[in-house]
Amino acid sequence: MRIEQLEYIDAITRHGSLRRASEHLHISQPALSESIMRLERELGVTLLDRRRSGARISRRGRDLLPHIVDAIDAVQRIRAAAREQAAAARVIHVGTVQAASSTLLIPAVRRFRAASPEVTVELRNMQQSEIFAEIAAGSLDLGLVNVLEGDDVPPDVARADLIHGRPVAVLTPDHPLAARDTLTADDLRPEPFVEMRPGYLMNRFAHRWFGPAMPEVCYTADGAELGKALVAQGIGFTLLPDFTVMGHPLEQSGMITYRAIDGEPPTVTLVACTRRGVPQPEVVRGLHAALVRRARDYTRYAAPA
Repeated sequence: MRIEQLEYIDAITRHGSLRRASEHLHISQPALSESIMRLERELGVTLLDRRRSGARISRRGRDLLPHIVDAIDAVQRIRAAAREQAAAARVIHVGTVQAASSTLLIPAVRRFRAASPEVTVELRNMQQSEIFAEIAAGSLDLGLVNVLEGDDVPPDVARADLIHGRPVAVLTPDHPLAARDTLTADDLRPEPFVEMRPGYLMNRFAHRWFGPAMPEVCYTADGAELGKALVAQGIGFTLLPDFTVMGHPLEQSGMITYRAIDGEPPTVTLVACTRRGVPQPEVVRGLHAALVRRARDYTRYAAPA
């Protein structure tokens, strides 16, 4: 006896005939009938009434149907438990634009790994469009991206807001402009600029804020972490969300600092993205929850600043 044979009986009952069941199961009627005949010989029971008009479940087959359904349900529970166990030992694929890596992502991953040491977390530095595409395709389990006020995510991606912030100018503490509380575009335009590569949100914001008269670009960085490292070496300044700088080791050690920029810059929100409408494995939900908890802790810590 095979579970497929029991599922065939259940399908014939639900669809009312062997013909319709074969169409639903995408197997030929002769193959379906032969499989059930083998089961009948094994059980010594006629499960189908075969007539010229078609084959349907027999009375004795209906009497056995509750036991057949129970067996199918039991096998499905075993399969579900096996999938859950496999998920518990899997690799979680996370795409990130390097936003708040040291202040949010790494502490959250550390907390998650302490509770689930058997799970490996793969972190990939990617652009926002790549993250959205791979989440929709199922290649990524989780994504961390920045969105500007008024932006949204694609319809097949679900978002959970983690941290809200504002764009700031990032520079070294000994830079002459660091003596000011707020910097204008005219203040920064003569300075060497470490620009985020096209495709990153802060590249789009910089071109919006400076307008057609951009500063001289001395370096183009692939992500916030590289941008902050270049600033720390005195290469120039960059523009980043404040939550990417506040509490960062380079900021805490006094190698970089940040200043507000003039005007009313839009809110930048760090969001966690998952695939919409697809139930997430328990381990992915666990990492997502760790990110949310860490974001709350970070927000409380950063609020006075």
